[in-house]
Amino acid sequence: MNLKKALFTIAAVAMCSSAASALEIEDFVLSQVRPKGIPASQPALDGRYYYQFNQDGTTISKHSYKKEKDITTFFDNSKIKDNKIASWDGYTMAADEQSILLWNETKPIYRYSFTADHYIYNIKQNKLTPLSQQGAEEIATLSPSGAQVAYVHDNNVYIKHVQSGAELTVTTDGKKNEIINAVPDWVYQEEFGVLNTFAWSPCGRWLAFVRFDESQVPMCSMELYQGECNPNPAYALHPGRFDYKYPAAGEKNSVVSVMLYDIHDGKLSKIELPLKDDDYIPDIRFSKEQSSQLMVVKLNRAQNHMNIYAVDPATGNSTEVYDEVSDMWIESDVVTGVKYYNTFFVVQSNRDGHMHIYKYDYQGKLIKQISSGDYEVTRYYGYDEARRLFYFQSTREGREGALDRTIRCASDVNGEVQVLTPGRGTYSATFNSDFTYYIRRFSDTGTPPQYAIYQADGKLVRNLQLNEEYAAKYTAPEVPKREFFTMVNEVGQTLNGYMIKPVDFDPSKKYPCIMSQYSGPGSQEVLNSWTRDWEDYFAMQGYVIACVDGRGTGGRGKEFLKAVYLNLGKYETEDQLAAARYMASQPWIDASRIGIWGWSFGGFETLMALSQGTDVYNCGVAIAPVTSWRFYDSIYTERYMLTPQENEAGYSYAPLDLTHQLGGKLLLMFGSADDNVRIVNSMQYIAKLHSENQQFDMMVFPNMNHSINGCNVRLPLYQRVLNFFDQHLKK
Repeated sequence: MNLKKALFTIAAVAMCSSAASALEIEDFVLSQVRPKGIPASQPALDGRYYYQFNQDGTTISKHSYKKEKDITTFFDNSKIKDNKIASWDGYTMAADEQSILLWNETKPIYRYSFTADHYIYNIKQNKLTPLSQQGAEEIATLSPSGAQVAYVHDNNVYIKHVQSGAELTVTTDGKKNEIINAVPDWVYQEEFGVLNTFAWSPCGRWLAFVRFDESQVPMCSMELYQGECNPNPAYALHPGRFDYKYPAAGEKNSVVSVMLYDIHDGKLSKIELPLKDDDYIPDIRFSKEQSSQLMVVKLNRAQNHMNIYAVDPATGNSTEVYDEVSDMWIESDVVTGVKYYNTFFVVQSNRDGHMHIYKYDYQGKLIKQISSGDYEVTRYYGYDEARRLFYFQSTREGREGALDRTIRCASDVNGEVQVLTPGRGTYSATFNSDFTYYIRRFSDTGTPPQYAIYQADGKLVRNLQLNEEYAAKYTAPEVPKREFFTMVNEVGQTLNGYMIKPVDFDPSKKYPCIMSQYSGPGSQEVLNSWTRDWEDYFAMQGYVIACVDGRGTGGRGKEFLKAVYLNLGKYETEDQLAAARYMASQPWIDASRIGIWGWSFGGFETLMALSQGTDVYNCGVAIAPVTSWRFYDSIYTERYMLTPQENEAGYSYAPLDLTHQLGGKLLLMFGSADDNVRIVNSMQYIAKLHSENQQFDMMVFPNMNHSINGCNVRLPLYQRVLNFFDQHLKK
């Protein structure tokens, strides 16, 4: 059956019923109106089944990939003897599937990290045991056999022996805001996406982890208020304070070292590696080869030189097996995404002009380039050892192919590459343990996310979630549709864009236009995937929305990406100005009524575009914007700009340096508890505007972080944005 055709049929039928009611702004901006997903799944060891955690946190069910009705309850919280825990926040299955690590009482630390009370459940004995008497553990990690659990409490590492209940103290030097063992510091979490550095050896004898000495990293403080979203009465009369270490560009980072603990003799040692104090260790893990070497990835501070070392845990001796120097930055996904197998490892690189995957042996010799061509590998899934196939996600060939994502496999025998997904759109996959099945997600601009199980050869097994009800509502005739277009910038490069027109669009009329963008390095907003958000509702209110991915954005190869290196804000701004001029040239756009919008990097670019001394933009909305790269964190900023000491000119070209050129009306919005783009960005910018008698509008969200989300706060945010654009762009 043609699923896309079926969805459009459903939508058409719905329009003849009461289901197609009028849509309001909350139908687009609140999280509870998003399309349905499927519960997170964990492939079972046998490859035939997968596990799913139910929404109320009380059971784990075991599902057959092949047979829809082959479902059993693997874990039932109500049947645990002497259990007083009502429900769980999450779980990890031991590799041998004989025990489960469960946790509740989760309390966030930063945006992604948390503490929780962990418990070990022995399946055969139906017995639940607290991981420790202290509770509030971090990054609890089962050993491969499930016999031991490593965890962190108050910055120190402990190991719990599951059967005996014995507990080992591995470190004692942990201290808040000084020494962190195994848990990455704030900037590693935020910019490398690394939340846990524990690495167990396959035999369970050795535990490796990264030690972070952040004693020299500058302190940052945020005030917290009682608030109304999850209020804290302790701050009713006097604000509280949250202190954490935040290295701004050019400042001292944590000094890292790799530690190795031998379970047999209780010895903790430091691995000797050719490390400088400002080098990064973004990834460590044990290889799957027989000797089980500890593989350590090192990245220099400039993030353009990557090394991989193989360490013998028995001797501590290390050997370099990979060395890459780039003429730009090396992507964070590359340094954290190396995969290790029995006789080789796989690494990604854009050395030939596009991101592709390469196969190396453990002596450091390049065996072969696995993928090649005029397309980008956007995710490497893994290797099927039985059929000798590499699986990965990629763009299609050429500039236009950047809009789509395919699933492919490449033969390790003859190099043949096969595309497993038909047609256009965005496809992604979650494979089972032996690469015989995968759960496929698909969407395009007209089709909400669809989830289905497929065989590895691309044959459909069954559908899991098609979002028919959601599709009937959001593909209805009164909801605008995205359409792609191309334009040429001032240096002759073709840029990809999309626009959303009002449903009753009349080319004989003149419309106000809002330019939407993010523009950050490697990002991509113009994609053939499902999105329904504020843009669609604003188009329903009479706006034409346009978005153009300029130079520096992803999906189009190394040279297009590299254009912004050392000059953040220069070429992105040129391209956003060119995009606005292109829209202004359309006979149905009122050139005097064009606005621009952006969040985070997009907020930075909004301010840059409004500050170029042109009259292209009538107004703009900047949310949580970086106003000077000197204020932003070291890893992200220096990846693209080097340090301020090395690139003074690049750091002097930012909104804070251009306030005297600010043109058009501005609405500035930010959360008061943003630990990412710190409040200093907005406050210094505001102070500069005041000193120059510049007028602007502002909206602050107390206690909200960079995402400004929760308690339906997105509704007043977007309503304020709409009111602002209505005020300045509608006659």
